[in-house]
Amino acid sequence: MPTVSVARDRLFAALGRSYTQEEFEELCFNFGIELDDVTTEKAIILKERHLEDDNSSLDDEVIYKIEVPANRYDLLCLEGLAQALCIFNGHEKIPRYTVANISKESMLKMQVKKETSLIRPFVVCAVLRGIAFDEARYNSFIDLQDKLHQNICRKRTLVAIGTHDLDTLQGPFTYEALPPPEINFVPLKQVKHFRADELMEFYKSDLKLKKFLHIIEKSKVFPVIYDRNRTVLSLPPIINGAHSAITLKTKNVFIECTATDLTKAKIVLNTMVTTFSAYCERKFEVEPVEVISFDGNSSVYPDLSEYNMEVPLSYITGSIGVPLEVDEVTSLLNRMQVHAEQAGLGGNNINVSVPPTRSDILHPCDVMEDVAIAYGYNNIPKRKLSSLKPLPLNQLSDLIRYEIAMNGFAEVLTWILCSKKENFEMLNRKDDKTTAVVIGNPRSSDFEVVRTSLMPGMLKTVGHNKDHPKPIKIFEVGDVVLLDEKKDVGASNRRLLAALYCGANSGFEVLNNFDIPDPCTFLELDIENFL
Repeated sequence: MPTVSVARDRLFAALGRSYTQEEFEELCFNFGIELDDVTTEKAIILKERHLEDDNSSLDDEVIYKIEVPANRYDLLCLEGLAQALCIFNGHEKIPRYTVANISKESMLKMQVKKETSLIRPFVVCAVLRGIAFDEARYNSFIDLQDKLHQNICRKRTLVAIGTHDLDTLQGPFTYEALPPPEINFVPLKQVKHFRADELMEFYKSDLKLKKFLHIIEKSKVFPVIYDRNRTVLSLPPIINGAHSAITLKTKNVFIECTATDLTKAKIVLNTMVTTFSAYCERKFEVEPVEVISFDGNSSVYPDLSEYNMEVPLSYITGSIGVPLEVDEVTSLLNRMQVHAEQAGLGGNNINVSVPPTRSDILHPCDVMEDVAIAYGYNNIPKRKLSSLKPLPLNQLSDLIRYEIAMNGFAEVLTWILCSKKENFEMLNRKDDKTTAVVIGNPRSSDFEVVRTSLMPGMLKTVGHNKDHPKPIKIFEVGDVVLLDEKKDVGASNRRLLAALYCGANSGFEVLNNFDIPDPCTFLELDIENFL
């Protein structure tokens, strides 16, 4: 779960009132987030620098660390968090975000070259006009980019955000992919020109940027964005150019997001512009940019249209287990930043309009969850679901466990993942490549495949307990996985029973009397055959 650090006093100012810590914790709980820690900026800096309190002049401002859901990208900064809580408390209405009404001829344009398809094929853009920065807003703007890069952007592999002072540039812009030696510019926070290949070597010693180099460094071409004068805006996903760096004096911000995933790029762009359009001269209005593909197709971004769906009231109330009226549900949804109204006169369906800030709402179940959060989980009466019955396979498994345990066998639970050697070679079995499910990127050689038998784990258990008094009598009831082309996922689970008896003596002299089993006897059965 992402954690957002916000200044307490600035947050309370945005909320319009002060809270005690207990009151704020309760507000967070009711909204579905959590106050994770309370610290100070001074304590954070001292901890990062591994220093003790030196009575320095560092700021003692109280910092709240708030844990938010991983899919709520709109809550990753103070602005989005404060707005959501104000709407939840009923102090503000849900804003309507609009795209500036300008003709295509007047729009800034981004021309995409064909070579970008070799590395990062997509780009989306927008402009925030007349934005008013102060130090706190500027820091929040930068911090939101970092949070998005770590979260939905997957450390810039899927999306990389570039922000620029538009007044230092001239459109139209071009998004190209060129051989590294052909790209030459002054990167952010530097004073001399670097070729792109030189920049890769330069940043290998940079603690922050070196972890992003692998994304493009082995490519024959690097993505780059130019303005009309061939000024480099950015070398995504590594670094922006120094020429267009934004400052506290910046009034017009050009935002570009290059990506390998267009859907996520649009979500990231919408999150950036909706959050900070509140500081624009025309509040909640964003200027669009036309992106022209190499094949002549054009698209206008950002897309701030609302997503509409109709949700049955019975689905919401039936899932939550609380009898709510239509007006109650619409009121609860409006508190969660979702436009809702009754569908038709006297209807039992609800029309929902999802704003561009709520990219996490994809299905009626997401709407139902928001209603449950706003209603309060603690207010929902506890009940046992009538459909909550064990599966026949689980019932049979429990009966088998009970009977075998009553015969003196101890149950063991072993890993469902094992090594290829344990699953095949150590059992004298040949790997024909058609039986076991192989882990694509195992973190350890001990967990390479999903077991096809319970035998490896059972024998491994005996091997680790050789000093245990004999006889050893153990059993396991568990799943194995086998490749199966008939299944949608290409594999199927099978529930097996395995029992192992390990004695101290050979016992050959009494085998014919069946008084004891073989000194090491193993039994494995498919339980599903008995259903």
